[in-house]
Amino acid sequence: MNTGFIEKLIARLDRLNSRQVQTLVDRLVRERGFLENVFQSLEEGVLILDPDGAVTFLNRAACGFFGLHEEESVGQPLDGLVRGLNWPSLAGPGRQSVNRDLEVFYPENRFLNFYLSPLVEDVDGQEELLGYVMLVRDITQSRREAEETIESEKLNALTLLAAGVAHEIGNPLNSLGIHLQLLERKITDMPASDRSNLAEHLTTAQNEIKRLDSLLKEFLHAIRPATPIRKSANLNQVIEDTLALLAPEMEERNVAVHINLDENLPALLLDGDQMKQAFFNLLKNAYQALPGSGGEIHIDSTSNEFEIVVSVRDNGSGISPELMGSLFEPFRSGRKSGTGLGLLIVRRIVREHNGEIKFESEEGKGTSVHIYLPLIEKRVRLLEDSSPRTKSIIEV
Repeated sequence: MNTGFIEKLIARLDRLNSRQVQTLVDRLVRERGFLENVFQSLEEGVLILDPDGAVTFLNRAACGFFGLHEEESVGQPLDGLVRGLNWPSLAGPGRQSVNRDLEVFYPENRFLNFYLSPLVEDVDGQEELLGYVMLVRDITQSRREAEETIESEKLNALTLLAAGVAHEIGNPLNSLGIHLQLLERKITDMPASDRSNLAEHLTTAQNEIKRLDSLLKEFLHAIRPATPIRKSANLNQVIEDTLALLAPEMEERNVAVHINLDENLPALLLDGDQMKQAFFNLLKNAYQALPGSGGEIHIDSTSNEFEIVVSVRDNGSGISPELMGSLFEPFRSGRKSGTGLGLLIVRRIVREHNGEIKFESEEGKGTSVHIYLPLIEKRVRLLEDSSPRTKSIIEV
């Protein structure tokens, strides 16, 4: 109820008898209660602020968005309750409306959109500012969908690029490989004194072609992964097979691997080759982040009634905050020779198995990667029937 109406009502109280006053008070209470019930039932947050930005009312949704308590918040300045908001910059020198997005981190990380509008009243031809109304809505889901759409568009663009890359680079590489083989045969017929220098250059060229061919295959695999061919398998065995492949290189780098695998890990329906590729990329990233003199990698597997969790931890250089936000972007890598495709492949494989991947890292202290794979694949969930049912009435 605005203050202008109440002031007019008070000015007329002396003309009303006690019964009329009681009737008006009852009406005010009923209307206030009705409006509060309406506001409290809204999914959008509603805040009423005085001209200085202090909260005079907020509904349950607003309390939930910002982690506030209604009783403690009323009368407090908004920018004191919601850290990061600056009231003078929001309200501004004029009485303009404001529409902004913001990210909140407490009580949970979500994205919100708010609309701030002034409440004015015409008093004797002059506009008087009574306060502000702030409407807040949760846009977390729509923002995530937008991000997924952008990611899908990026992958589609990469797919088109891949077709061109495969044609424009793949064929010349094959041709170069064939001609280098012919040169290698010619070199064997040359005198030994001339052969050594040419053989060294030839080996370098062949190795570079192999590297380009490997990069091309990795790029194509990253954006066009094969559909998993699932069979019942033990994830511990997949991890051990992957470690066997990497053992020679890890030994050469003096990497100490500590394994703690749950012996009672249940079997999963998975594509063993794809999961081996995922762990290969993760472990390779882990030991390449270790110092040159060696380091440690810890691999753990556990399970509960819902999922299997595999953790890979290293004590390497860690990931910078700037790079953490773009871990899965192609061609973004913390290493000069890195392609940034390895983690993209890992995430695609994990998601193809209905799982999720989480990174934790501190620069200079190391990185932990956690893979969550569900034990039961949930395709549908039957909801309760909320439609009205017709009852049959039998008269006897």
